Amino acid sequence: MTRPVTLVTGGTRGIGAATALRLAADGHDLVLGHARDEVAASETAAAVREAGASCTVVRGDLTTDDGIDALFAAATSGAGPLTGVVNNAGATLHIAPLAETPVDVVRRSIELNLTAAILVARAAVRALGRSYGGAGGVLVNIGSGAATLGAPGEYVHYASAKAGIDALTVGLAQEVAADGVRVVAVAPGLVDTRIHADAGDPGRLERVGGRVPLGRAGTPDEIAEAVAWLLSDAASYVTGTTLRVAGGR
Repeated sequence: MTRPVTLVTGGTRGIGAATALRLAADGHDLVLGHARDEVAASETAAAVREAGASCTVVRGDLTTDDGIDALFAAATSGAGPLTGVVNNAGATLHIAPLAETPVDVVRRSIELNLTAAILVARAAVRALGRSYGGAGGVLVNIGSGAATLGAPGEYVHYASAKAGIDALTVGLAQEVAADGVRVVAVAPGLVDTRIHADAGDPGRLERVGGRVPLGRAGTPDEIAEAVAWLLSDAASYVTGTTLRVAGGR
């Protein structure tokens, strides 16, 4: 049987890397997009290959048309058809009240977390949809628990963008269901990744972890489990919904 081929944007660090390794264990071959961290890309690709999967790594900026085109060109040029896309790339970029967040940061956040994600979803439909010559498949959007909590005082800009991902998931799922594509989402809560330090607050996990009903931050592996299930045949009747993996928040 042909092995499933899955594209993961932001696939070499954090949730993306954990998802790549989980899918490799399930027999997927991977195409992983990343923006700049060559060391993490090399380490994740090596781990995926060690797990027995093939792995293609593509560096590119998803806020550009060329970046998205290059990633999907790599994903659709292999031996087997593309069967899944994990729309994961994103960043909070800054932690502060909205009035104290620079305008350029707000614009970059919306461009990466919403506009780029919508355009990746568009490309995914064109690659997976049967009417476009695809084999059908699954698009998993990575949203955020912040979409419904609002993230006041921290990153309202990011929460607003992620709320758009929830709407994208509902609407696009209905639009492409008859074309053989399921569209679902995972909304992580507080997760132990570098996203906090990258936004300038390396102590955030310790500061807010106690507010989570389960009393701790989640791990990337716990999010990856949800993504893997949604991509699997076990979730074959699931579309147009967001699975919240947020420790009770």
